[in-house]
Amino acid sequence: MQTSSDRHEYPAHWEADVVLRDGGTARVRPITVDDAERLVSFYEQVSDESKYYRFFAPYPRLSAKDVHRFTHHDFVDRVGLAATVGGEFIATVRYDRIGAGGTPASAPADEAEVAFLVQDAHQGRGVASALLEHIAAVARERGIRRFAAEVLPANTKMIKVFMDAGYTQKRSFEDGVVRLEFGLEPTDRSLAVQYAREQRAEARSVQRLLQPGSVAVIGTGRTPGGVGRSILGNVADAGYTGRLYAVNSAFPEDLKEIDGVPACRSVREIEGPVDLAVVTVPAERVPEVVTDCGEHGVQGLVVISAGYADSGPDGRERQRALVRQARSYGMRIIGPNAFGVINTSPRVRLNASLAPEMPRPGRIGLFAQSGAIGIALLSRLHRRGGGVTGVTGVSTFVSSGNRADVSGNDVLQYWYDDPETDVALMYLESIGNPRKFTRLARRTAAAKPLVVVQGARHGGVAPQGHAVRATRLPHATVSALLRQAGVIRVDTITDLVDAGLLLARQPLPPGPRVAILGNSESLGLLTYDACLSEGLRPQPPLDLTTAASADDFHRALSRALADDTCDAVVVTAIPTVGEGSAGDAALAAALRSAAAAVPAKPVLVVHVELGGLAEALSAAASTAPAPQP
Repeated sequence: MQTSSDRHEYPAHWEADVVLRDGGTARVRPITVDDAERLVSFYEQVSDESKYYRFFAPYPRLSAKDVHRFTHHDFVDRVGLAATVGGEFIATVRYDRIGAGGTPASAPADEAEVAFLVQDAHQGRGVASALLEHIAAVARERGIRRFAAEVLPANTKMIKVFMDAGYTQKRSFEDGVVRLEFGLEPTDRSLAVQYAREQRAEARSVQRLLQPGSVAVIGTGRTPGGVGRSILGNVADAGYTGRLYAVNSAFPEDLKEIDGVPACRSVREIEGPVDLAVVTVPAERVPEVVTDCGEHGVQGLVVISAGYADSGPDGRERQRALVRQARSYGMRIIGPNAFGVINTSPRVRLNASLAPEMPRPGRIGLFAQSGAIGIALLSRLHRRGGGVTGVTGVSTFVSSGNRADVSGNDVLQYWYDDPETDVALMYLESIGNPRKFTRLARRTAAAKPLVVVQGARHGGVAPQGHAVRATRLPHATVSALLRQAGVIRVDTITDLVDAGLLLARQPLPPGPRVAILGNSESLGLLTYDACLSEGLRPQPPLDLTTAASADDFHRALSRALADDTCDAVVVTAIPTVGEGSAGDAALAAALRSAAAAVPAKPVLVVHVELGGLAEALSAAASTAPAPQP
């Protein structure tokens, strides 16, 4: 694409997808000689005011000389980058290396002049800030250490972009122009600015997927059964508060609705915006669906369809093409091969998943790469979620499937400041970017508990179908990194659910002193040893003997909670032979009554699930759903 006189080949490694402030995406790439028409079209869509701010004079159109200069770069002393959506420019940035007096120069001169132009319709989306980060990284790679920029005083938006970047700056004013000079070496503040922009953008992109105002299920079958029809029913049955549409290109023209939901043959036929499209068509038909969605302005996709990287090398290439296509329209993808997403908030009530029932609302966020593990997590949480200290359920659930785009990192960014989520639970089969995950986990864990199960123990190899690079660190090393980040690491999904319920329903203990009581001496000793191994200070177990009644448990728990030398209590229980459900219900009620009297101390019940104690503990919460026939 470049002429023989160019000093460097096209730097493909400068290409990147960026998430913008509103949650949409853009492609950042170097400008080439093939972009002349795109540049002219872009410039025609920029307002006269923005052109004046860029060139300091009325400049209605670019001359042929301008177009040549702005599209011919050597990628060393002259570099231009463009942000594109749908293949068209929405913003540009360039630098030109300068020497003393601001004249054009070559290396080893280490200063460059930088300038931006952002299409008016895309101003306020954080495009300039994202481009500044990228052009600064490019400049550092080419030996440039300082940027200079001249800005008209009235161009307050661009001045703010430079001032807010966090670099060490010098500002001056002469001849009616503001001159800004700043070094490009990262500072604590510039990194903090970058991370904050990243967090806001990625959180917003996930929010658009989890809080859509309208949903289209594409691939809805005409007859009951099938994935699309099932998901449409799940969305409707959950009481989704937004607008819902059924889409299938095979619908007859006279079909206006299906199961009471408006029916369309294409998403393009839908009047008004569509925020989220759930795609269930076969893989070979997905590209045309993505095109329809992109042209209609759909904000995000949940791709349930399989047949991608989960099906071998050809599928992996289809998956890469899918991501490129979706991002070219500014859309983000959960999936492909995803189980779906759930948001139990009463403002949304979205069950865009294969889960046949909406989980119990609550304060726990769930992320699972595997659909099967996601089902198991939802099932266990629902069964155990109504406990001695109250009902606990799900805030949001994301099953990422092949996680070709949206990953656990993105969901962590969303949960970090999500007011609906108090505890975050994650099942991770691999970690594609351990450094970023550890950074995000550390920040999240400082704000709310984060519990993680590592599913892959065989050297960090990603499961088939996952497009991200595999974790190359040993499992033990990753575990140590997670511990240092403040993450609670557990070994099984049962532990994951139990830890989540404990953290969601119980206060933090004021200290390490633990009282242990129960009707099994062996369980008490095992609990004592477990506490010691975790650095706690357990008291000798109190054995109530197998003859202990519900009243005996109530009195013992009440005494332990009233003891100032006790910070937390662990109750161990085995079922009483012959009493059955009546004895279990009495014990559950007794434990609940004693715990409720001293709510400031956590109480953990460890029971051998031979009788009905688990069900009785759930039933003890008055707001738990009634058993289904």
